Amino acid sequence: MSANDMDELQAVAQSIADERISASARDGFDTLLQQALRGSVVPSGADAVITAVEVDDLAEKKMVVLTISSYLFRLMVMFHFTPDAATKGHFVRLTGAGAAETGAGGAESEQAFMDALAECGNLCCGIFNRELGRFFPHLGMSTPNVIDTQCLHYLHKLRHAHVRHFAIDIDQSPRLHVSLCVSAYDRLDFAVSADEQADTTGELELF
Repeated sequence: MSANDMDELQAVAQSIADERISASARDGFDTLLQQALRGSVVPSGADAVITAVEVDDLAEKKMVVLTISSYLFRLMVMFHFTPDAATKGHFVRLTGAGAAETGAGGAESEQAFMDALAECGNLCCGIFNRELGRFFPHLGMSTPNVIDTQCLHYLHKLRHAHVRHFAIDIDQSPRLHVSLCVSAYDRLDFAVSADEQADTTGELELF
């Protein structure tokens, strides 16, 4: 089989994958993720603007990946980060890590940052998972994994049905980037109503 034939087969497979998720479902995934982000990476009382961006706008070198899976789909939420002082400070403040840990600048400081980042990622996906449970049963979550951001260029191998990249601009904090990738095993169609959007601000139960 020639390279052109392989490209055509991959294009057909991707087209089929794209058709498995409705426009309403795409909007629903995007909306619920943004609400989960506001409840996990935005400090209480802070203003934040979340906008969709292109993948070329992502300058970070690493990302934390978490997965939510069901019988109908698998989605990944990817938190992109560069371990600079501003980013470390933001996540450590969010989780209330001790000043002694974060100020050392060595292994303890690095571990405190990674723990804080993983905690925020778990919180985000926990909120996201809870809200998706309104529409889909039998959901499961993975633990966080840290990989290189260059892996984003291989997302097409997953024959995804939906991909979106978001920038989060928060007052007095560095810009953050988060990606969403949904692979559908069957047709997906659901809608997030205004009432359901307003009801996603409650406390998250431990999981």
